[in-house]
Amino acid sequence: MKSLKIAALISALAVPAVASDLDNLTSEERASFREEVRAYLLDNPEVLLEAMQVLRDREQQAESQADAQILSQNSDEIFNDGISYVGGNLDGDITIVEFLDYRCGYCRKAHADMAKLLETDGNIRWVVKEFPILGADSDASSRMAIATLRHYGNEAYLTLHDILMTFQGPVNAQTMPTLAEQAGIEFEPLVEIMESPEVSEHIARVRALGSKLQVSGTPSFVIEDTILRGYLPLPDMENIVAEVRAQ
Repeated sequence: MKSLKIAALISALAVPAVASDLDNLTSEERASFREEVRAYLLDNPEVLLEAMQVLRDREQQAESQADAQILSQNSDEIFNDGISYVGGNLDGDITIVEFLDYRCGYCRKAHADMAKLLETDGNIRWVVKEFPILGADSDASSRMAIATLRHYGNEAYLTLHDILMTFQGPVNAQTMPTLAEQAGIEFEPLVEIMESPEVSEHIARVRALGSKLQVSGTPSFVIEDTILRGYLPLPDMENIVAEVRAQ
């Protein structure tokens, strides 16, 4: 009976009218009430765990609602900006947008996972957002990739993309000609394009979009109406794709 009484009092704290009555307790009554609440929580610690879970659920729901609004407001820039590489199945029923940095270790892990996912699923449209955040080599890699996309097209871009994702050395004026040769393209036409206002604007647009989506690290993904900030192993990605399809 005492536990039920304390539980009722704890619940009553959420009701303004009752809370106002509790404000009128004497010092002795208030001390007694606090001691009974403390004793109840010590005897029933699962109540605190339940309350914490409710709080987490509410925070996740609020975050999901905020993400949904951000995605709706920036849908065209996310999925159809007209400048990003688009691969996989162009008519796929699911679009995955990936924000990546070529020098990011977790992006390299995600690269292998994404390649496997695109191979095994076959119904995914894949959009790549160059998001260099790890210094000069990151910026040089992204500029080279974007310049390749603009000058040579999707096939050459994807080949270079794979090379940059596995290359272990620095990416600079000394190594880029060799990387271009490995990709089967000439480096010379890329030099001017890499430093062009168009490529700088491309990177600036993606950074601005990332800021709106609260993307601060790589890899990050948008899967239809879901934002995933950080690396997820392949099985988790597959589960999320299945969940999105089931909606």
